[in-house]
Amino acid sequence: MTRLDLLKLVIAQARANGFEFRKWYARHTARPWVSFDDAAQWLSLGRRCFTLLFSHEFASCFWKSGTQITFSMPAKDFSRVLPDGTVKTVHRKAFTRRTARPDVWKYHLREMAGETEPLRYLRRYVRVEEDLDPDPDDTPNGPAPSED
Repeated sequence: MTRLDLLKLVIAQARANGFEFRKWYARHTARPWVSFDDAAQWLSLGRRCFTLLFSHEFASCFWKSGTQITFSMPAKDFSRVLPDGTVKTVHRKAFTRRTARPDVWKYHLREMAGETEPLRYLRRYVRVEEDLDPDPDDTPNGPAPSED
C-alpha cells in the first residue's frame, strides 16, 4: 500500500466519522480545492500530511470519542530491574487491545508524536478490506448459487 493510498483511507475514515476534509483543506492550505484526489496527492508529498495528521479537528474525528476501537500492539522487548538488583529482559508478544475513552484522540496524538512515521502509526487503526473476514463467496465450498 502506497503512502497516498494509506492517506486516502485515513481521510475517508475520518470523513465517515464527521470530518469535513474540504473545509479543513481550504482553511489550512493556501491551495484552491480541485478534487479529493488532488488534495490527497498534494498532502502525501514530503511531510505535508503532518499538518492534517496532527490537527485536532482531524484527530477527534478519526478516533471518535466514546466509540470502542480495536488495534494491535506490536511485540516489544524491554529491561526490568528485579528486587535483587539483577536486570531481566522481558519479551512481550504482540496482542490486540480495545479501548473506549472519551478523549481517546488526545492519547493517540501523544503516542503518534513519539513515532518516527506517524502515518504508519495510523495504519493500525484503518479498516481495510484485506484486513476484514473473507466474503462468503471465498469459502472453500465455492460461491453461493445465483438466482438467475
